[in-house]
Amino acid sequence: MRVHRLLAVLVLTSFLLIWYYILRVNNGLFSGLSLGVNSTFRGFSLGRKSSNRLLVNGTEIAIVVVACGERHNEALNMIKSALMFNRNQAALKFVVVAEEKLKQNFVEKLDDWQEINENIFTYEIHSLTFPEANKDEWKKLFKPCAAQRLFLPSLLPHIDSVLYVDSDTIFLSPVQELWSLFRSFNASQFAGMAPEHEDKNAGWYNRFARHPYYGDLGVNSGVMLMNLTRMREFKWEEHIMPIYKEYRLKLVWGDQDIINILFHQHPDRLFVFPCDWNYRADHCMYMSVCDAPDGVKIIHGNRGYFHSYVQPIFNLLYTTIEEYAFRTDIHSNFIRTVEDSLVLPSNSNCDKLLDKFLQDPRKYFKQNQYIEET
Repeated sequence: MRVHRLLAVLVLTSFLLIWYYILRVNNGLFSGLSLGVNSTFRGFSLGRKSSNRLLVNGTEIAIVVVACGERHNEALNMIKSALMFNRNQAALKFVVVAEEKLKQNFVEKLDDWQEINENIFTYEIHSLTFPEANKDEWKKLFKPCAAQRLFLPSLLPHIDSVLYVDSDTIFLSPVQELWSLFRSFNASQFAGMAPEHEDKNAGWYNRFARHPYYGDLGVNSGVMLMNLTRMREFKWEEHIMPIYKEYRLKLVWGDQDIINILFHQHPDRLFVFPCDWNYRADHCMYMSVCDAPDGVKIIHGNRGYFHSYVQPIFNLLYTTIEEYAFRTDIHSNFIRTVEDSLVLPSNSNCDKLLDKFLQDPRKYFKQNQYIEET
């Protein structure tokens, strides 16, 4: 009997040690919670201070990004920018949908950033999920994995609303400012986007599209407010499938074209917000066509502008955020760095709008806001 008790104690002790090791090493990682083995939920780690910085309705701001191939570095830089300019310290939840081989990279980096930023955010990591019918076609539509955004309502059944952003975006303002536009939706609207163009002379859809599109100039899906609950009630994905079947040979911009066709058919479902929130090189490369009276809020570096010197200001803003160290002075290590590094006068019309790009950061981040760590 004594031997049996001793064995029981040893088994219990071993179990407790193994469990402690799992929690300690994996820092509270729970795989497959409620959505199956392909999802990772990561909240506040055990022993750390939980955040009470929830919004009025008791929810976090959910930001969704999809990452395939080399896009994981862009996605991390987007997340970093959202944290940098979260000046009111709203509670953020980052929802990452990624290839299996990229998941661990996100876990390691986001765990580090949680520690540095005192758990101001939580995160979830999900596997790519496409309908079994035409799965490979959906995955390769336009750019790898870009079509994933079409299936977020079913992939994220536990979330009411999200801000979807392409990986090649960076924030220059607090996320909650854009999130607050959900309050401007009427009873029928379930998505918000910015126009694809501001000038008919340069518009792509009105000159080249071979399919219907929203409004006069179409909309750009790189930054998209999505009320997933309303989209599920609308049966969003049941509308997507017939559109793809009918127009699949006429789609140039893939999932964005599908979205344009849907909102052409249901214009009452879309809320259009200003170009400030989805600012692209198209808005400044020839002439300034986006007023952005309160400054540029989100930059969308589509067509690789973050990684080339065609429009230097785009590359400079991206790399300066990439090199920024958390908890150091944003005025010195972002604003001043950009000001000192941009060579003016410049042949780029976008470079001449430096004040528009820095308007919001200059307004809210004064010199020596943080004491730099040594």
